[in-house]
Amino acid sequence: MLYYVATETNKLDEPIAKSDELLQKIERKLDSLTGTKIIRVDNRLAHLKKEIGQRMSERELKALDDVLASEYTLQEFKDDYCSGKTKQHDSFNKDNLFFICDRLK
Repeated sequence: MLYYVATETNKLDEPIAKSDELLQKIERKLDSLTGTKIIRVDNRLAHLKKEIGQRMSERELKALDDVLASEYTLQEFKDDYCSGKTKQHDSFNKDNLFFICDRLK
């Protein structure tokens, strides 16, 4: 096992694909049996907003809403401000910018 983790290999691609296929079959079967659809929920961003919301100004909260509007805007923000380059944001103070970037990693 350690050999496969420590080296670059494609021998695990087939078992991973089979397990993904099995998971999809199970989800489809559950959907057909219950008449509902399984939706995976990611509460990470909502938790971030709740966690930092108390220490931000109204202007910063509005800017945070704009950042969290879509995956594209979130990724663009991470690329621009969380990539290790010290860059000043127009709306966030330095401490909140570092806090947001730490939580998004």
